Amino acid sequence: MPNGKARRVAGTGMLFALAIALSWLESCVTPLLGLMPALKLGLANIVVMYALLFLDTRSAAALVALKALFALLTRGVTAGALSGCGGALSLLVLWALLRAPVSVSGYLFCVCGALAHNLGQLAGAAVILSSAMALGYAPVLLVAGLAVGALNSLLAGAVYAALPAAMTRRRNGRGPFAKNKNIS
Repeated sequence: MPNGKARRVAGTGMLFALAIALSWLESCVTPLLGLMPALKLGLANIVVMYALLFLDTRSAAALVALKALFALLTRGVTAGALSGCGGALSLLVLWALLRAPVSVSGYLFCVCGALAHNLGQLAGAAVILSSAMALGYAPVLLVAGLAVGALNSLLAGAVYAALPAAMTRRRNGRGPFAKNKNIS
């Protein structure tokens, strides 16, 4: 087997490229669905969930940081800060769910990740604006988080089912989130 560190860096780089491609795709689809520009489908977060479930926490954290850096470089300081806040809180919640003493469904895992991402962005916006005015947007973000989490759960399950058997050996026959015993 080749150098494990080089393999991890190359894999993380490919996942980052996939996250950027999914982010671009959702920026094209959002206007077609009639959604506000701030509402995204969160497709790039599927990549972070994959890294957390099938690789390691360090790779998932690197993807969150790279996504925030990319947003900073392409859309500005505010977008970079909001991406970092949402991604960090989402990663923290997903990591905690993986280590929870109870089993969590794949649907609940995705919904909690999406809600945490939206709440992290909301908290970041409140800090940036230095006011509670951003909290008025909370109901929209919570409803969007529920919808996006459900969509991500369906998409993650469909993508996982479409993978060749050689790529899904880790699942042990238990569905898309089966690497960890806490996700069913």
